[in-house]
Formats: sequence, structure tokens, C-alpha cells
Amino acid sequence: MVGAGIMSSTLALLISEVLPDIRFLIIEKLNAPGSESTGAFNNAGTGHAANCELNYTPLDEKGNLKIDKALSINRSFETSMSLWASLYEAGKIDIKKFLKFIPHISFVSGQDNISFLKKRFQKMTDNPEFIDMEFSTSFDEISSWAPLITKDRNPSTKIAATRIGRGTDINFEALTKEYLSLVSLNKNVEIRYKTELVDLKKIDKKQWELEISSEGRKTSIRTGYVFLGAGGKTINYLQKSKIPEAKSYGGFPVSGKWLICEKKDLTEKHNSKVYGKADIGSPPMSVPHLDTRWIDNKKLLLYGPFAGFTTKFLKQSSYFDLFSSIKKNNIFSMLDVGFKNNDLINYLISQSLKNHNSRVENLKNMMPSANPSDWYLKNAGQRVQIIKKTESGGSLKFGTEIVNSSDGSLSALLGASPGASTAVSIMVEVLEKSVLFLNDKHNLKKKINDLIYPELSVSENYSILIKEIKKRNNSIFGFHP
Repeated sequence: MVGAGIMSSTLALLISEVLPDIRFLIIEKLNAPGSESTGAFNNAGTGHAANCELNYTPLDEKGNLKIDKALSINRSFETSMSLWASLYEAGKIDIKKFLKFIPHISFVSGQDNISFLKKRFQKMTDNPEFIDMEFSTSFDEISSWAPLITKDRNPSTKIAATRIGRGTDINFEALTKEYLSLVSLNKNVEIRYKTELVDLKKIDKKQWELEISSEGRKTSIRTGYVFLGAGGKTINYLQKSKIPEAKSYGGFPVSGKWLICEKKDLTEKHNSKVYGKADIGSPPMSVPHLDTRWIDNKKLLLYGPFAGFTTKFLKQSSYFDLFSSIKKNNIFSMLDVGFKNNDLINYLISQSLKNHNSRVENLKNMMPSANPSDWYLKNAGQRVQIIKKTESGGSLKFGTEIVNSSDGSLSALLGASPGASTAVSIMVEVLEKSVLFLNDKHNLKKKINDLIYPELSVSENYSILIKEIKKRNNSIFGFHP
């Protein structure tokens, strides 16, 4: 496994639990796990369950609200919650180190946006996943939910919000460390830090040869299965593999920055994650949100992310990453995406030119009382959005995508949000399509199901099943609606 972030650690955990006799190696370029894309300041820390993220429920060309993606993400996140509950109940991980319950709020202003939010509320609450969602246009009620977004706001302004109390703040860096602490107890698992993948090639029908470098010393290893989970750098490694499935892909890097507040009189007043609507032309990862976060046992407020552009695919990598990813198989797709997405390019340029005061002015759209002196700027993580070759030309993909070799000997994870939140479902899919599941697939699927949902009777009625799953998870976590 290449990379010791949330994806590789999730896969490692699953393999260690259901296939404990398999020997595997995790290599990580940095000197600690979860330090790049998984790092606490490098992502939003939102347990993405589609409770508040408006970009997961777009309108189609006819103005109809599409919630399929929101339902899929919510169910996948509940799968993650179920695994954590099972491991916590068994005494294998400590949820207090990475999970806190915090309300998720969607907030909008203006009549058109209010109409959209109400339509979203009405459609989503028809489904058991979102039955507990509340909707309000009351200034006073919204103020009681999130006082900082109404302070110094004109009370006559038309606003609306939805709220789900069972939202979460997740420290994925801390979760990764919990996973790897558990996995490292397995004598068949080895984790090497300060170790980088240099090259890889298929040497026969059953084996890959990987050249790795550790503090200047190069060695070669052979394996029957490779997982590439190196964040933005995955696209470079995937191309080196030369599998036919890699030819369709390119990458577009987007950087991020947070405004951060540590003032206790403000952090004590805000106890939610509040998501607004993204600016036209901005990528989904740039949906503005004002978040309560707990990082290193300290309560903070984070606002952003503000976008930018760099040619790096990771914070700690090379400015040549983008250029080395341009191949004859993807160059026309990448150029096509550039021509089709002028709004995005202009948005990234405008974001890069912002100074501190202009960023705080943006914050005031959500928090009118914001004072520039209360906030400071910090770099967030790098994201590489997927560029995929299609019949109609290049297509820019926002989300997470798995690339598998036809023989199941290599898997790679590309993209960004909601990846970490849905890592369990994604890695179960990776496992099921891998050579590791070629034999006794039915029994291994049952082992995974028993790991995630122990002693839970399967109901054909999904409304009943999801209620049972949430009731079980809430009981184990000690969450009382």
C-alpha cells in the first residue's frame, strides 16, 4: 500500500480483520501517518453525510432537485459510523480521539436560495436518512442554532436554514492513527515511514515489482497486489503502472486556505458546521463553511476554504507534479477541460489574488460581525480533481473515483471529497474487486458484513434497516437525539 492516510489505513484495517494471515507492507513518504491530505488542517473534518452540503443536491436542467448522490453519501457515511461503532464496542479503537457530534446546518439568504433550500428540505425529509432535518426562516430560531451568523445581520434580511443535530466533526488524522495502531498489532503487517515509491511495473501475470527509496537507499520488492492511496500523487503513480485503465486520466490541482479563529469568546458561541452555497464557477471543495473544529484537544473556528492554484499535487511534493502527469493520452482532455471551465479558472485566479481583508469580507457574508484581527490564515491541503477522457472530450470530475486493473492486481484512488467520510464503503468495494477476493468471495463478504454490522438482522425494508443501524450506532456512541 502506497501512502499511510485514511484510505490506505482503512484498507489495511479491513484486510487485517478479515484476512489476518496476509502479509502486507504500507509505505509512507513522510515520517508519520495521516500528515498530508488526511491531516487535520488539510481537510474540512466534516463527516460528510450530505446533511448540509448543498452541492450534493443540485438542480437538473428542468429545475428538479436531484438527491441520489446525497442518499448514496449518507448511506456510505453510516457504514463508516457502523464500523467505528463495532470497533469501539470491541475495545479496539477510541472514538473520543477522533469523533464529536455537532449539528450540521445549511444557511442561505435571498428568496431564490430560500426556495431552493425549502424544496431540498421537503424532498430529503421524505427519506429515512434525513427524517430528523429541521427547516426555519425564523431569524430568532436560526440565531439560537448559530448565533454568530445572525449577530450584526439586519433582522429584516430574508434567511433560511436547515439543521440536523446528528452531524459530526471527524479528525481523520487521529482516526488514521487509531487504525494503524490496531493494524500494527498484526505480526504480518509492516509500516515503513520516510519511504517513497519510485517506480512500479508488472513483471508477470501475477506479480508487480516496486522500486522504493528510503532515506536515499533504493530497494525492490515484489507483490501480487498494489493499492495506490497517495493523495494527489496517485495520478503520477497510476501512470507509471502503465495499466490500460490509467490512460483516460489526468489531474487538475487546487490548493486551499483556511481563516482560523482561536478566541474563546467566539469559539464558545459557535457549536455547529454551517455550510452556504458555492460561488458560481467554484469547485465543490470551495463551498463556504464556518466550522467548529477540535484539533489537538483545542476548539477552533475555521472558515473557508479559499481556493488557489499550484502545480504541486501534494503540499510536500514537487512543482513538476502537474507537468509530469501530462501525457499524449490525456493532453487533449486536459486542454479541453481548460477551454470548457473558464469560470473555474477565473475563480481560482481571483481567489489567489485575495488579501486578508478581502477574505474576511467574504467571511462576513456568513458572519457579519467578523473582525480581521480575530482571524489568521493557514494553508489547507492540496486536492487533485480528476480529468477523465470521455466520448465528448475531457470531463472535470468532482468527487472520488476508483481505478482498478482488469486482473484486480492494482487499485488506485483518485479525487477528493467526500472520500475520507465514505472510506469504508470505498475500500470494501476495492477489496471485492481485488485479487485478494478471488477465492471464497462469499465467505469474505460475510466476514466484512459481520465486522461492520455484528448481530444485526438484515431487513428487506430499508426504512426499517436504517433506523435499526442508527439506533445501534447511537447507543454505542452515547448519542441521544
